[in-house]
Amino acid sequence: MPAESADRERAKEHGYDVLAPIDAAYASGEIDSGEWHRRVLAIVEPAYLAGDERMGSGHSGTAQEWERSRSIVMEAIDRDGTFLDVGCANGLLMASVHRWSAERGLRVEPYGVDISAALAELARSRYPRWAQRIWTANAASWRPPMRFDVVRTGLEYVPADRRLAFVQHLVDHVVRPGGRLIIGKTNEDRRAPGEDGTPGVAATVRSWGWPDVREVRRPHDHPEVEQTLAWFDLRS
Repeated sequence: MPAESADRERAKEHGYDVLAPIDAAYASGEIDSGEWHRRVLAIVEPAYLAGDERMGSGHSGTAQEWERSRSIVMEAIDRDGTFLDVGCANGLLMASVHRWSAERGLRVEPYGVDISAALAELARSRYPRWAQRIWTANAASWRPPMRFDVVRTGLEYVPADRRLAFVQHLVDHVVRPGGRLIIGKTNEDRRAPGEDGTPGVAATVRSWGWPDVREVRRPHDHPEVEQTLAWFDLRS
């Protein structure tokens, strides 16, 4: 891969250099999905546990950079209700959504689930009033005790060929009827005006059978990358 392309991929995914070989091993059939999850967790979990508050939720940088980057999720939260963060890590996004919603006059109750037992326990210790709302599970097969008004996830939490099934599982078992599924924030290749380019998250999810996907795009520090957020509503 040319150096400039590798730089762009690192801007999109900070762990690109260590995660790309795992994706390649899965794509070649060398490992199965269970081993894919184990290898990804073996890289992500210690990095998150060793990091500061923001790194412990998957973002390096200052508090101001956290706000600017992660607050894009509020573009899709416009209602009172329950909010589930899939891949909640140390719980910072749960708490941030709770605060950002209150600042907008919304009453949002946060919940979380993470595949890492250590990270879920860290989230419980950081936010004891929500401890009973934070579960340890692989969301790709998890059947929660309730369904949620708004669910946020990332497609990168599962191997590429399992992403459609992952979204379908969330629709069938995790988001309540009439609720909303949010995907992102995702870092994608910047799209020039009038240019379709490689299909991003929104276009991909539309192609899977949810035509009413909406999205917002924001500038990224890298000139060839954009931050994106996609979401759609389920039928009641």
